Amino acid sequence: MSTDGIRYIYSFANGRREVFDLTFDPKTLTLVHDPGEPLPEWTEMKQFRCDNCPLDPEQVTHCPLAVALVEPVTRFGDVISYQEMRVDVITPERAIVQKCSAQDGISSLLGLINATSGCPHTAFFRPMARFHLPFASEAETIYRAVSMYLLGEYFRSHSGTEPDVSLTGLIDIYREIETVNRSIVQRLRSIRTEDSALNAIVLLDLYAKSLPFAVEDALEDLRYLFSAYERKK
Repeated sequence: MSTDGIRYIYSFANGRREVFDLTFDPKTLTLVHDPGEPLPEWTEMKQFRCDNCPLDPEQVTHCPLAVALVEPVTRFGDVISYQEMRVDVITPERAIVQKCSAQDGISSLLGLINATSGCPHTAFFRPMARFHLPFASEAETIYRAVSMYLLGEYFRSHSGTEPDVSLTGLIDIYREIETVNRSIVQRLRSIRTEDSALNAIVLLDLYAKSLPFAVEDALEDLRYLFSAYERKK
């Protein structure tokens, strides 16, 4: 990830602007941020801890994903999910502009934050964060997720591991993410806030739930694009 980072600019109809400048550790691609002290109670590991969390609560007192969400959840705490906004996303490679509802605009930001938060389960999505594509369609998301996973299996095969080309492992990753999303939704429902950030997480969860069922059909629809590979000897 370029040290230039990624900027999200949210422009509301009433003239309000919210700007998020995200920077990442160049070696680990984890989000570099300072949520401030004291951390809110809803970020504590003992609060709504994921059933599949591999972190030791004696060593890690606060959920890293929840901590990474403190700033956007706080700043969008008065935003209703259906409010219209303009979102400018500026990356080192390009700028993207989208007019959308608050829940759609915030969901794109939270997806990037989730992947780089330090949560072990969302770490699998750091390659997609490195090549961040805001407001990707379902077909684009499936294409990118499958391509990412198979490249990961290519690297694993160089370590002597039999590559998984059946995508079983990818489905397993998304199943684990469902559990993570469920916990985050519980955390956000425990605080007094409007629903934009909560619904943004729900949208991410819908993708996580639908992808395992959509992969086979979506990939079959893309098969014609790879006819040259099937003819290759």
